Amino acid sequence: MTTSQETPVLDTLAAMTLDSLERCGLAPETLILTRVAALVAMDAPALSYLAHFKAGAEAELTPEQIQDVLVAIAPVVGTARVMAAATHIAEALGIEIAAAMPAPEE
Repeated sequence: MTTSQETPVLDTLAAMTLDSLERCGLAPETLILTRVAALVAMDAPALSYLAHFKAGAEAELTPEQIQDVLVAIAPVVGTARVMAAATHIAEALGIEIAAAMPAPEE
């Protein structure tokens, strides 16, 4: 694995990802959904989700499929972790999430 002197960390991560893809027999959409579940379990930052969005788009994943993953893993990883992940995903996409609270009375 050769890396450039300017971006050794990014080059290493890219090489690891490429190696993983070459060795994995999962369908592209299943691979990305599995990685999203792992990112949620790790409480990954927005940047980690952003790194998977291009591959997710290429695999024709829908927002509903990502939401289904969050619903499916919620009993295992917990509410707080899923809510944090939703926030990180929205941040990566540049979306604001409105809290489900009534507007204050004036």
